[in-house]
Amino acid sequence: MKGLRGVWLRVHRWLALSAGWILIFSGLSGAALVVTPALDRWANPELFQAHSRLAPGQAGVALESVLRSARKAFGDSANLVFRPARAPDETLEVRVRGAWRGTLYLDPATGAEQGRRGETEGAANVLFKLHSALYLDSTGKAILAWVALAYLFLLVSGLILWWPRHWAKGWNIALDRGLLRSLFDLHRVGGATLGLLIAVSVATGAYMAWRPLGAAVTWLSGATPVKAPKLPVLAANGQAGSIAGQPLTLDELAAKAVAQFQEPAPIGYIVVPPHAGAPTRFRMMLGDDPHPNGMTSVWIDPRTADVLAVQRWNTLDPGARATAVVYPLHTGELGGVALETAVALGGLTLGGLGISGVWLWWRRRSVKLATAKARMH
Repeated sequence: MKGLRGVWLRVHRWLALSAGWILIFSGLSGAALVVTPALDRWANPELFQAHSRLAPGQAGVALESVLRSARKAFGDSANLVFRPARAPDETLEVRVRGAWRGTLYLDPATGAEQGRRGETEGAANVLFKLHSALYLDSTGKAILAWVALAYLFLLVSGLILWWPRHWAKGWNIALDRGLLRSLFDLHRVGGATLGLLIAVSVATGAYMAWRPLGAAVTWLSGATPVKAPKLPVLAANGQAGSIAGQPLTLDELAAKAVAQFQEPAPIGYIVVPPHAGAPTRFRMMLGDDPHPNGMTSVWIDPRTADVLAVQRWNTLDPGARATAVVYPLHTGELGGVALETAVALGGLTLGGLGISGVWLWWRRRSVKLATAKARMH
């Protein structure tokens, strides 16, 4: 039994020492990201608070005029993502992915630019890129997915090592027997009590970070992946959709997207691809969708104004549909302040477990080396 326990101890120790550094950072940065958006808005009101407050029912700036200005400034090769204001005092955001990558913050009533920020500018952006991909894009996301798997092994091995013969003793935390013993007890009891909460946070983060996980879920379910439609080939005399001979504007396409639903369906995002080389995507925020940004999509051909597909969030393939719950579960938005607090606590605990584990290993190693030297003399 002792020999088997020694194996589990080695597995736990070396997994922690190899992957623990990333887990420490992921936990602490995740906890910080729970409060970072609110702090970012407070610290940068010129970016997030609109100069003009839209009255209920008041039409804002024409999206088409904003689109034309952005195309003039950044070219047709830039990918543009519009985030309409979701509250009367919010700015209209336009995310640019081209030669310049960043976000424009516009007055929703006039379209006047209130500020701009590159995607690597500002503490909030830097922290998010580090937390979500370690600043390594797809490679970093894959690393985080494998580190999440390592955490699951850490959790299992830690529970095996903690599992008490007498349950009353398993929850004891001796705070009067020195720092080393106190940290050891806090480490094992903290891991046992909050390990599952941390596992949910780590697993959901990995699911969002690495797309192959969602594809694997769909494949295992036997379902067919729901893909974005492609632009059809136009006939030689194909005509663009128009009203009175004029091409439809982005505002008219947006109205067409909203009209696809009988229920109220605000637009969460509008994705305008480069050179009109792909359908314009409208992400809709339906009332029954748990995702805060909406997972329902309306795809419209920007050349003909034809609706190519309407994909409700609850009709997507299982791998994609799961994101509607996984994302707000990971951020805590699914359960309001209570779940956000739990997510932050889990992140802090993960960081604390990693730091205390490394310290315990280093301290005990130092004690053993000192004892060995003393015996030699």
